[in-house]
Parts: sequence; C-alpha cells; structure tokens
Amino acid sequence: MLIKQVDDRSEELVQLARVAKSGTGDAAKWAAKDLSLRRAGIKGETESAYLIDFHFRATLNWAVIHDLRVEHNGRVAQVDHLLINRWMECYVLESKHFNTGIKITEAGEFMRWNDYKRTYEGMPSPLLQNERHIAVLRDLMSTLELPTRLGMRITFAFQTLVLVSPDARIDRPAKFDSSRVIKADQIKESIGRDIENENGLLGIMKTAAKIVSSDTVRDVAQQLVNLHRPMKWAIPEVPAKAAGVTAKPASPIATSKLTERATPRIREEPDSTAAGAASIAGPQCKSCQSEEGRILYGKYGYYFQCRQCGINTNIKFDCLPGHKPRLRKAGNQFYRDCLECGTTQLYFTND
Repeated sequence: MLIKQVDDRSEELVQLARVAKSGTGDAAKWAAKDLSLRRAGIKGETESAYLIDFHFRATLNWAVIHDLRVEHNGRVAQVDHLLINRWMECYVLESKHFNTGIKITEAGEFMRWNDYKRTYEGMPSPLLQNERHIAVLRDLMSTLELPTRLGMRITFAFQTLVLVSPDARIDRPAKFDSSRVIKADQIKESIGRDIENENGLLGIMKTAAKIVSSDTVRDVAQQLVNLHRPMKWAIPEVPAKAAGVTAKPASPIATSKLTERATPRIREEPDSTAAGAASIAGPQCKSCQSEEGRILYGKYGYYFQCRQCGINTNIKFDCLPGHKPRLRKAGNQFYRDCLECGTTQLYFTND
C-alpha cells in the first residue's frame, strides 16, 4: 500500500534551468551543475520508485513511503524510499543513479566512474549514509505510537539496501560484504532472500511474535509521513545584466518590473523556526575578526562585508569528504545547505 509518493520537484528544475540559461558567472555555473545532479538523482529515484511500487504497492503486507525527510534532535534523515512490513521490518532504501558504473574497494570505499575524465573518483559511502539515516529513525521511534505485545512496544527491525540503476556496472571486492548494494530490479528477490533466511523455527517464532495488522502498518507509516519536513531551498539571484536589463532603468517602476523578470521566484522562509534549521556560527571578517556586517552578492558570488573595517571575506564551508555545502538566500536570511547529507542550517541574517 502506497502511503507517500515522491515530492514534485518540477518547479525547482524550471527555476534552475532559467538561471543556468540566463545567468552569468558563478550563479549560472552553480545552477547548471546542480540542475544536472538533480536530474540524475530524480531519474534514479523515479526508476527505483517504479520498481518498488510494481512489487509492493498492491499488497496490504507492506507500506511504501517515497522521499521522506525527517528531523529529530538536530539531526536529519533524508530517505529515498522506506518499506515497512507486518513483521515491523523497515527497509531503508538509498537510490543512486550512475550513468556507467560503481566500484567498491576492499576497504568498503565507494568510487564512481567519471566518463569525461576516464577514471574513477571518490564519493561518500551510501551504506554509511543509510546507517546515519537509520540512527535518526531509530531515535525518532520514541515519538511514535507503536504497537505493543504483552505490554512491550514492538519496535522496527531495520534493514538497509542501496539501489543502483539496472544498467550500471558494479565492481565488487572479494572480501568486503557488498551484498546490500543491489540493482534496483533485484529488490523483490533480495528482500525474499532476507525472509527465507528467517524461515527456520527460531525465525518463525520471532516473526510471529511481532506480526501486526495491515491497519497498524498503515498507521505507523502515516505517523512517519506526518513528520515529513521537505528541505526549503532557494537559488542565487540572476544579475540584472544577465537578463538584458540596463544598468540604469528609466524609473523605479521599470526597475521593479525588470528585476521581477530577471530574478527567479523562490520559496522564502520567514525565520529559522519555519525552516526547521539549527543555527551555526556565522561569517567573520578575515582582517579584524568582527562578526558585524552584511552578506552581499558580487561578481564571484556571495561574500561577507565587514561593518567595522570594510574588508570583504569569502564565504567557505567545510563538511564531510566529497560533500559540497552551499549558501542559500531566503529573504534577509542565509542558510548553509548540504544536499549530500540533507542538512540545512541558519548561517546569518542581514539586518
């Protein structure tokens, strides 16, 4: 039974395409790259969602959730797909789309093939990414109304799977266990093998003690969907000259209309509470270390202008290896977003 479909991201793609086509400098480059990544990611999620729905949508023994993002105690889990069955087993599925292939080393490191450079390049481990998601979901269970048996709460038994495109090549190591990395069209068989491995007497007793009704599965899944918090986002403003706007418009009215055409509409968050974002340390002047100033947008992107000494400071973020967090503007607030870890944090507010 399908509980939640994939969120509609068509508006985001349209706005990114507009900036990539009409913008200049870093804003256009950022939009073009992000557009390519989003299209690839959406393609992988859509392919996996179709195969998951094909096998599990019509049965009452499974609840299907696509594209779930939850927040708990300052941590975020952004899960591509969730499958919950009547034995309270929760499969956390991560979709990865690769045009050519993926390689897993003996140390469990993941590498993707770069067809342009003709070589493999490093990437974050989707298995470890799923472990972080499961850690958040496991903590989140304390807030859910879960079924009980003999006065004891029945909690989820988590399983992890990484789904790659059926056309992709997987180079597997000899020693490292990569059995949880499968092609998306093998999902039914892979889950079937998990169930078969539990078909002994001990497995039957254990699963029979946890079996719940289809209505209970639907209720628990709906509780999770009710906690869905999609990440708010915005894109860099397109400089007026990039859209053919003259440097000195004839009137304030003309300026307003030209700016409206040149700048894509964005979703704005009125404050950090509405965005569901925790605050982090803001920018600091590289000369006098003052934290008083404003974030402005210039030729090379966003920068911090110190109010004390007037020095401009570049804005750079650190994250996990392979992650590329970006600055996002929403009204007079600026957020640090990392698409790879699915986090958003309030960084600075212009007064």
